[in-house]
Amino acid sequence: MGDPGRLEVRVSGSGGQGILLAAAVLADAVAAVGREVVQTQSYGPEARGGASQAEVIASVEPIDYPEVDLADVSLCLSQAAFEKYARQTREGGLVLYDSSLVSETELSGLRLVGLPFTHTATADLGARVVTNVVALGALSAFVAWLPAATVDAAVAARVPAKFKDLNLRALEAGRRLVELAEAGVAIEGAERYEVPPAVCEPCGDEG
Repeated sequence: MGDPGRLEVRVSGSGGQGILLAAAVLADAVAAVGREVVQTQSYGPEARGGASQAEVIASVEPIDYPEVDLADVSLCLSQAAFEKYARQTREGGLVLYDSSLVSETELSGLRLVGLPFTHTATADLGARVVTNVVALGALSAFVAWLPAATVDAAVAARVPAKFKDLNLRALEAGRRLVELAEAGVAIEGAERYEVPPAVCEPCGDEG
């Protein structure tokens, strides 16, 4: 999947879904394991009701081109984001989307993974506002070299202390969705799940 030493992620959704926070936390976690990282975002007039996006590039080498053309991983948290950005994923790449909100379209050459992030945040955690963190937990579970504890620490450093426990539970809930799906357990809204290999697994090291 592209350069094994470079991982390009695009996080997309609608304004107000916490796209920037999710990308910033991911970038913090990448930096914490000693990799080069660049994080950018794009919020134009389309952000309200349309699709907005933030990008994270992680590399074992200095990053000389800090923009994502075709992402290795695309996280789509709205229908508009899926329609606009899912196709902008590298062949063989992973499109991870919120099956609570997105109706999937078949995309040739891509791995499509739908998990119920909004449903999980609302029904299991009682806080739809942490949908982005649930999704981040799931996304990070596919990055073999990114330890869960590092992502936990990055989230804890970004959110107010009184919301720390909720956000950590949201991360774990996202990881749990992936674990259940990999075990073949039926998950509401995720019936089409197919298990992709860990993203950038050839990188191997744990930080």
